[in-house]
Amino acid sequence: MISIESYFSELSKSQAQQFEKLPSLYRFWNEQINVISRKDMENFNERHVLHSLGIAKVISFKKDTQVLDVGTGGGFPGIPLAILFPEVHFTLVDSIGKKIKVVKEISNELGLQNISAHHLRAEEVKGKYHFIVSRAVTQMPEFIGWVSSKIEKHSAHNLKNGILYLKGGDLKEELSTVKQKHRIYSLSDYFEEPFFETKKVVHVELN
Repeated sequence: MISIESYFSELSKSQAQQFEKLPSLYRFWNEQINVISRKDMENFNERHVLHSLGIAKVISFKKDTQVLDVGTGGGFPGIPLAILFPEVHFTLVDSIGKKIKVVKEISNELGLQNISAHHLRAEEVKGKYHFIVSRAVTQMPEFIGWVSSKIEKHSAHNLKNGILYLKGGDLKEELSTVKQKHRIYSLSDYFEEPFFETKKVVHVELN
């Protein structure tokens, strides 16, 4: 297993223990409710935990930031980010109820107080958020249509409020129709594993 602490050296003892528990918790729940492919379970820290934490290489969320994770699946990127930022509130939503069950169970096992999880489609979510995170649930123009009305206007970070999207491959064509200001961050600049060579974080300003 790749060590999360090798890339995030300032973890508290509690945070390190929570990250250490993640593989066995997901292994157990994945046998009950399949949320991760078996191949990915073999590379769990790399392909799920560290990939999710790529967002934390682009931005350090401030205390009381409200973050919405759309299409969270089994809890990515929301759960790893919630461990890393205990003073930030994360709302995790997915249209598949059994996946939200896994999110709730694992959050409870880890004692995470800063997560709320809901069986909802993106369009059904109420409230305003500083940032919306996701892992490639759809093409960016469609995703912007789902969430553009859910962004808090007041920005408190170096990055403007908006979307932080984990995606891989060549994004030129997909982003060519995005009118909002956006920037691509290559995760290979932060992580040395070959898996990250084509992985990106896309920031889209929405306020």
